Amino acid sequence: MKLIVGLGNPGIEYQFTPHNAGFLAVDRIADDCGVLLTNRRGRALTAKARLAGEEVLLAKPETFMNLSGLSVAALVRELDIAVPSSDLIVLYDELAIPLGTIRIRERGSANGHNGVKSISGVLGTEEWLRIRIGVGKPALEDGREIKAGGKEYLLSPFRKQELAVLDEVLDRARSAVEVVLTKGVGAAMNEFNRRPDEPEKGTEGPNGK
Repeated sequence: MKLIVGLGNPGIEYQFTPHNAGFLAVDRIADDCGVLLTNRRGRALTAKARLAGEEVLLAKPETFMNLSGLSVAALVRELDIAVPSSDLIVLYDELAIPLGTIRIRERGSANGHNGVKSISGVLGTEEWLRIRIGVGKPALEDGREIKAGGKEYLLSPFRKQELAVLDEVLDRARSAVEVVLTKGVGAAMNEFNRRPDEPEKGTEGPNGK
């Protein structure tokens, strides 16, 4: 069975905040699969589902973000999942990536994300598959970056216009998980590690480049 984990903080006050993008992505997958995350298992809310022909366990840790690794490790042990492998997929928010984009990585440092730091610390490795959901502010037209505001921004509710963009990117995150399950990590990275308006690698633009 594949384990698909979304990171976030439990509690209605955090539900629609940038830091809960991982929770929202797993909720989107659950909704599309017609299941509810109501079972408590491995210090997480979970639900079994069938996605892209695979049996999966969807999970949202109830440990709060900073202790996410305790729940992930418990579920990994219970399901006898090997790490590293694509049998564990973790979705979470990434401040360094603009809202509206996602990035898939097979390994990497925490980059200041306490949930990621917790998972790597408990698993004893940074080699685990993650889908990072961008929640950062997009660059200005002249290329200058807007600072998102760190912790205060991450724990404040999305604005209405941001929710519209988030709705689309949650669908992309769900699709990315499906491609990982059906075609593999490499194919998913090639398809999703780019802006939605970018051509896929190997395709030519109008000037032949």
